[in-house]
Amino acid sequence: MLMDTALVQDVVAEVMKRLGQRPGGANGHGMSVKSGVRAGEDAPANEQLRRRRGHVEVPLGEYGIFGSVEDCVAAAGESQKKLMRLSLEDRDSIVKLIKSIAKNNAEAWGKMELDETRIGRLDHKIEKLQILELVPGVESLKTLADSGSNGLCLEEFAPFGIIGIVTPVTHSVPTLTANAINMIASGNSIVANCHPSGVNCAAFAVREYNQQIARKFGIENLVTCVIPPTLETAEQIFQHRGIPLLVVTGGPAVARAALAAKKRAIVAGPGNPPVVVDETACLQNAAQSIVKGAAYDNNLLCIGEKQVFCVESVFDKLMAQMEKAGGFILNSSQIEALTRRAFDHDAKHNKYHVNKELVGKDASVLAEAAGVRVPPTVQLLVGETNSDHLFVQEEQMMPFVPFVRVKNAQEAMDLAIESEHNYRHTALIHSRNLDTITEFGRRANVTVFVANGPSMSGLGLGGQGYLSYSIATPTGEGITNPLTFTRSRRIMMTGGLRRI
Repeated sequence: MLMDTALVQDVVAEVMKRLGQRPGGANGHGMSVKSGVRAGEDAPANEQLRRRRGHVEVPLGEYGIFGSVEDCVAAAGESQKKLMRLSLEDRDSIVKLIKSIAKNNAEAWGKMELDETRIGRLDHKIEKLQILELVPGVESLKTLADSGSNGLCLEEFAPFGIIGIVTPVTHSVPTLTANAINMIASGNSIVANCHPSGVNCAAFAVREYNQQIARKFGIENLVTCVIPPTLETAEQIFQHRGIPLLVVTGGPAVARAALAAKKRAIVAGPGNPPVVVDETACLQNAAQSIVKGAAYDNNLLCIGEKQVFCVESVFDKLMAQMEKAGGFILNSSQIEALTRRAFDHDAKHNKYHVNKELVGKDASVLAEAAGVRVPPTVQLLVGETNSDHLFVQEEQMMPFVPFVRVKNAQEAMDLAIESEHNYRHTALIHSRNLDTITEFGRRANVTVFVANGPSMSGLGLGGQGYLSYSIATPTGEGITNPLTFTRSRRIMMTGGLRRI
């Protein structure tokens, strides 16, 4: 059964807008999105295609890189069968191998991803690959046992088989790799439809992972990637009978399309994380945390601080601390100049959309758009706005954070929850009042709630817990781990194995 036509059109519009083209046209690199060959050339028959962008060259037909979803599914299916014949210890070794490959190639792959996507910061692109060792593996797969007078009951965790994934441009290689660690640990193989603007770096990593896994374990296609990724290949993955589970990280249109498929979908959807600062907060820590979290990879993190609501009694003091922490304060006219550049108006539907040209750009680029120059050391721009400002209400993924002055903590919480738009994603608070922290946590009811720290501490970076790059908010699985991608299986043994 095909997806609803309106949903398909939504996804087409979203993908093509990011590619800067009309449906059916050529992308910015002179390649046909549908065919994968240069405009005006005939597609070669029965031979390997090669796709080049800069210094990246990925051949099709081997080590996980294929030109069709059918080939990906066939290869991933055979590899998953081989994986299930290995021991859990071997699976653990594969996961650790993937982590070591990512860490050893972090600098080269981080630069490769930045060169291709042109968003974010190099130091953070590198770090996101280095910290993949914090993603959990087979240690999460603990059998549950219940022994009693009626026998022995075991609860085990079985794989789904082949998992179809869609990865975002914001964290192309890290998201794919974290998914691979989780999913292979739980016994699955992968068919990936990567974001078109980050597919080459992802495919390069996929090939390297498969090559090294093949050398040590004889399995060549545990992670597969379709080249080129298109709307059609995404729909084929969503509808393929050989893929029982979907894991999608992306915008609202892609999320809706995945949820329309007639199978289980785990969806990491959008967020617009608000920050509440009350009069009891340590303002120095609040400012340092906001800069650290919102400036990370130029605010591409879905959990990153996007807008701040601060009580008026400490508002000016907080802004002073923001300057000390490295933030640059824009005045009202500069904020409005930046707003005009950062958002495009859709007159037909009377809506505003984020200007993709500024997403993930350095603070200095945004400052120039605002009509001011800042030192290259500045990582974050801030400034005072009202609560209904576009930068408050839209998930803009830029290193500018609007600050809203409010009367008290209750108003801060009310406006923060409103600006989060019921995404149930992430919210943050800086306060020493345990009652206020508790109330906001309950009312916000988000997947990731951080008190008195930067946003990334909610993913185990400077905070307790584990790391993942897929946070399933619409479907409720939360921060994903190997157990997320398993089926629960009960084994009941009676009679002779009863406990004495």
